[in-house]
Amino acid sequence: MDCSICTTLPFILRPPRNTICPACYEGARSLIALTNKLDNIDKGADKSSTNSSSTTVSSPKSSKGFANALKWVKEMKDMEEEMNDKLTFLGSSVTSFRDHIHTDIQVKPGNNGPPIPAHRALLASRSEILKNMLDSDGCKAPPNDNTITLPELDHEELDALLEFLYTGTLPKEKAEKHVYSLSVAADKYDIPFLHKFCEHRMLGSLNSSNALNVLEISDLCSNQGLKETALNFIVKNMEDVIFSARFDAFALKNPHLTVQITRASFMDLKSRRNIGV
Repeated sequence: MDCSICTTLPFILRPPRNTICPACYEGARSLIALTNKLDNIDKGADKSSTNSSSTTVSSPKSSKGFANALKWVKEMKDMEEEMNDKLTFLGSSVTSFRDHIHTDIQVKPGNNGPPIPAHRALLASRSEILKNMLDSDGCKAPPNDNTITLPELDHEELDALLEFLYTGTLPKEKAEKHVYSLSVAADKYDIPFLHKFCEHRMLGSLNSSNALNVLEISDLCSNQGLKETALNFIVKNMEDVIFSARFDAFALKNPHLTVQITRASFMDLKSRRNIGV
């Protein structure tokens, strides 16, 4: 049914004020319960008030609290709409990237794949390292043939990097697929926002099957916080990790990290014995 609160109809065409959908009804009940709870806390703090006076002022307080809650909800909705409008507005840069509108630089991957057209100004604004690569001065000539190469990325990874630079985000599937290579690129080309994006994705999906990968990438990128989290996770799930098919190859490639895992496991075991666990 049409709802007087969440309807998209113009104001003059909205249903009567007493017409409300189940979702908005439950939301209103939750808000009322919250404001009543806050009122009860205020009453408990005011020890000088009598029971009669508390009863007298409860209704105005509840009404005021409910009005403030509704005002806050409206402000949050307005902020969400403003953010959506801003994202739509900024989406035009994605179109210019995908449709190659007025591109002026070719970015090549490291696997001899086809170059991807991009815009110098945007790349320079996103990364100081890329800016230096694109700049020319008395001691350095500009890129030959208006082309730069990012050798550590293949074509798909490069496309994901450029999409992130233009949009500030990536679809979930693409982010999960390329999170490790993008993390390395974020570190090499000094892109802090991409660095945080990748770290958040790795922490959010950390499990026994990928913990060694996260540890390896965090060590490569000198991300101490992520490294400690991955190491602690591995220690707490030692059996699942060390008997996985990935561990043998990891140990041969990263002997220093294997030593750190062993030492961390020993210290954890020692700590457990000291506290009698």
